[in-house]
Amino acid sequence: MRVFKFGGASVKDADAVRNVVSVLKEVGYMDTLVVISAMGKTTNAMEKVVESYFYDKNELNASIQEVVDYHHGILSGLFENPNHPIYDKIKLLFDEVKGFLAWNKSPKYAFVYDQVVCYGELLSTTIVSAYLNEVGVSNTWLDVRTMIKTDNTYRDAQINWERTQQEVMARVDMSKLNITQGFLGSDDNNFTTTLGREGSDYTAAILAYCLNAESVAIWKDVPGVLNADPRNFEKAELLEQISYREAIELAFYGASVIHPKTLQPLQRKEIPLHVKSFVNPMDMGTTVGKGIGIVPKIPCFIVKKNQVLLKLSSLDFSFIVEDNISEIFKLFHDHRLKVDLIQNSAISFSVCLDNKFKGLQPLLEELKKKFKVVCHEDVSLYTIRHFDEQAVKSLQNGKSVLVEQRGKETVQLVVQ
Repeated sequence: MRVFKFGGASVKDADAVRNVVSVLKEVGYMDTLVVISAMGKTTNAMEKVVESYFYDKNELNASIQEVVDYHHGILSGLFENPNHPIYDKIKLLFDEVKGFLAWNKSPKYAFVYDQVVCYGELLSTTIVSAYLNEVGVSNTWLDVRTMIKTDNTYRDAQINWERTQQEVMARVDMSKLNITQGFLGSDDNNFTTTLGREGSDYTAAILAYCLNAESVAIWKDVPGVLNADPRNFEKAELLEQISYREAIELAFYGASVIHPKTLQPLQRKEIPLHVKSFVNPMDMGTTVGKGIGIVPKIPCFIVKKNQVLLKLSSLDFSFIVEDNISEIFKLFHDHRLKVDLIQNSAISFSVCLDNKFKGLQPLLEELKKKFKVVCHEDVSLYTIRHFDEQAVKSLQNGKSVLVEQRGKETVQLVVQ
C-alpha cells in the first residue's frame, strides 16, 4: 500500500479538487490511503472561530459563516445538483461545530481549539470523498480519530503507538482507495486531539509506519524539496535526493516542506518519502531515503521569522552553570517555548526561542527574578546547511547580526 498526502493548497477550490482526481487517475489510486488537510486556509479560519468564542462572542456567528460560505462555494463548483446528499452532510458537520460551542463548559483554550479546528479536515475529506464517488472513483472514507490514538496534550498530542497500530490494521482495507484526515487523533475519552500545525505530513508517516507502506508521497505546489523557500530566497534549486538524516536536520532547523516529526517513523522502517508536484505529477520530485546523502550538494537556506532572542546574565556576575541552565530550561518547558539555538559563556546565556504558544511574557516575569534579561522580539533565525562563505555573506549583507554560531556543516545567524 502507498500513502499519499494532499495539503490545503491542493484542495483550496473546486478546480483544485478536480486536479486531485486527475493526479490520482494519472499515477494510480488502488491500494492507496490518501490523507487530506483542511481546504485552503480553513485552519486559520477555524482558529478565528475559536478566538471569537473566547474573546469576542459578537463575532462568533460571522466567523463561522465565513467558513460555511467558503465551503459552499467549493460545493457549488463540484456538485451542480443543490439537492445532492453532500449538502446535508456538510450542514450536519457545521451543526456539530455550533452545537459543541453552545454546550461546551470547558474554559481550556487548547481543548476547545482541538474540538473545533478539527472540522476543517472533516469537511475537506467529506467533500473530496463524495466528489470522487461522483466521478466514478470508488473510495472508503475513514475517520482518522478512530485510528490515531494519543494522550490528552491538546494541540500537540503524543502518539500511543501500540493502540494506533492495532486500530489502523483493524480499520484500513489495503486493497481499496481510502480517504482520511491529517492532523487529527483522539484521546482515551474519544475527545479530538491535534498533532501540531502542519501535522498532516506526520499523519501520513504514522499511517505508513503502521501499514508497512511501500512509500509515502507528499503532493505540494512546488517541484519537490528545494534548497530554499522561494517565498524568501531567489533562485531556489530542486534537491533530487536527500538522506533521512539530512532531511531530519533540515526539518529540525525549520524547513517548511517536511514536518519535523514526519521522518522518524519512516526512517525506522526505511519507507521512502517522495515530495512531488500536484501540478506536474509525473515529474521526478525529491526522494528522501536511506543513505543517499544530498544531491546536488549545495547550500540550503532556512529562515524562521518572528522568533525571540533572550540574553540572560547573572545579577551578581556568578557563573551560569548546570543548575542555572536546568532551571532555565524547565521554565522554557513550563511556558511551552521551543528552543532553536543556544549560546553561552561563563556569565551569560543566549537563546533563540519560538513563542508559538504565547508564553513569553509570563516566562520573562519568572526569569527577571533571578537574571538580568535582554529580550529581542521579532528577530529572524537563518540557518545554512552545507554553507560556504559566499552563502554566509549573502545573508549578512545589510542585516544586524545579533548571534552567529558555526559548526562543521551548519551556520546559524540571529538577525534583527
